[in-house]
Amino acid sequence: MFDELFPFTDGVIGDHDSTERDQLQTSYNILTKERDQLQKEKDDVMSKLSNLKQTCPEGWHTFESSWYFLFTKAKTWEESRQECVERGADLVIINSEKEQEFLFNLNSSFWIGLTDSVTEGTWKWVDGNPLTTPRFWGSGQPNGDESEDCALFSHSSPDQGKWHDYPCSSNHYWVCEK
Repeated sequence: MFDELFPFTDGVIGDHDSTERDQLQTSYNILTKERDQLQKEKDDVMSKLSNLKQTCPEGWHTFESSWYFLFTKAKTWEESRQECVERGADLVIINSEKEQEFLFNLNSSFWIGLTDSVTEGTWKWVDGNPLTTPRFWGSGQPNGDESEDCALFSHSSPDQGKWHDYPCSSNHYWVCEK
């Protein structure tokens, strides 16, 4: 009946269906390959993550893509940094609010890898990068005292989980990150 009503479409619809089917098959094949590639990449990432967790040294904590170790003996900032370097790490650099929260859960005060010892008031991380954001200074901190050139993550009231500038020669716990 269709052919009787539309005799001018003779063979056109059949050709169109075949072309559309071929295009759909090609699209399907491409999507299948992409899915398989994504699955392989996911498996690779999961394997690396599993290996990372398995190779985390005893006593170290994992968070995102780093390992952390809280040392519970008190040393100066410089001595603490040297201890980290000897372990293939450095004093912790805090890059996000999530990382700040993770460190807060260590329930301690400790040195972090932040100092203005080179230029007073210009705070830099141990990797040489300047402090930008986020900043988690306690109230009135840093207070600009020239003898307080190193940053301490404070777990004491009233500024729990905030940073304070302290004399680098004072002794505190510290956290290494690698």
